[in-house]
Amino acid sequence: MDSAKKSNPSPDQARRTAILGAALDCFLKFGYAKTSLDDIAKQAKLSRPLLYLKYKNKEEIFKGVFEFVIGDGYETAKKAMANRGDKKKTLSAVYEALLLNPWEKVMGQPMSKEFYDTCTYLFPEISENHKKLMMKYTTAVLEDRKLAEVFALASEGLQNDLPDGETLRDRSRILIERFIG
Repeated sequence: MDSAKKSNPSPDQARRTAILGAALDCFLKFGYAKTSLDDIAKQAKLSRPLLYLKYKNKEEIFKGVFEFVIGDGYETAKKAMANRGDKKKTLSAVYEALLLNPWEKVMGQPMSKEFYDTCTYLFPEISENHKKLMMKYTTAVLEDRKLAEVFALASEGLQNDLPDGETLRDRSRILIERFIG
């Protein structure tokens, strides 16, 4: 999305963003199964019929939320890859965009872990495409597929105890330092 659209969203885009933000709040508080369309409509300060004009069901809203959480980082990561120079800075920028920023949007809420598990369960193709893109960029930066695979596995391990954003950022920085001496 270009910067003009981000800074001056249409009323429809603004409403969709409000719905997705409200839905994210609800899914993180109550979980997927216990969140109702009424909860989302109330949180977004909309009527349920208006919600149905934008999304046909809860699964479609959840898919939109998942893409909303991870999607902002794609353009940033692409720019980091286009302006490559220092490997540490490039890999840091990619992981900031594709892992750390989305992580901070989600973690620290009652249903954070369930959110990612549900994303992977309901939309494996989106999760898989996200992982493939991260692997593609990591391989390009590290210039070695096997090294990139080890880095990706190590990065996943850093997330296992569901750390807060600052802790994950510190761990990622250390990992990058070790991989790119």
